[in-house]
Amino acid sequence: MFRLIKKLILLGIIFALLVVLGIGALGYIKYQEAIEGIPVMEKVESVKDDEDFVRLEDVSPDFTDAVVAIEDHRFYRHGAFDLISLVRAMLTNLKAKEIVQGGSTLTQQVAKNLYFSNNQNFIRKVAELFVAFDLERIYSKDDILELYVNIIYYGEGNYGVKEASLYYFGKTPEELSYEEATFLAGLPQAPSLYSSNDNMAKQRQSEVMEALSEYRSE
Repeated sequence: MFRLIKKLILLGIIFALLVVLGIGALGYIKYQEAIEGIPVMEKVESVKDDEDFVRLEDVSPDFTDAVVAIEDHRFYRHGAFDLISLVRAMLTNLKAKEIVQGGSTLTQQVAKNLYFSNNQNFIRKVAELFVAFDLERIYSKDDILELYVNIIYYGEGNYGVKEASLYYFGKTPEELSYEEATFLAGLPQAPSLYSSNDNMAKQRQSEVMEALSEYRSE
């Protein structure tokens, strides 16, 4: 009986490894298809060529700091992925018995928005990670953050911080006040929800302010 249990456990481990390897291989194929269609540098340049693209120095520091604080607190201290944040998110989700927190880094979010859809599946996540490795290899952290603020969706049909700033406040990104910056930084988590629900948007803004205060005190 003991030998049978050992064999079953061993078979289970082998099966799990085969599944992981299969997903990894399919993810790599998806990644290759994506970058063969449009190479990473070409894709990035197409984003920068947009008339609404803004340089990082032309965005309020309150906004960029708030984005890092709430979306990827350790952004400047890790690579394409952050194992600590991933484990923390997994534990939080297990405790809540639902997905309430993501473990993706800002770089992974940029990779997803450059090439892939929002459909959640492991193959896409692997492909996204390969693109994230490319981004981290080619570009600086500030370059990646600059891409993030220019391509993320902020609700009400607004993509990028320039469109969002003008739509919500009638201001350019560099003119945003602390309150306006922290409001916008909180939208990407659930843009359609927060942009249409003032109470939830204010609650999210409070979370951003708390995260920003902690981030700046480090």
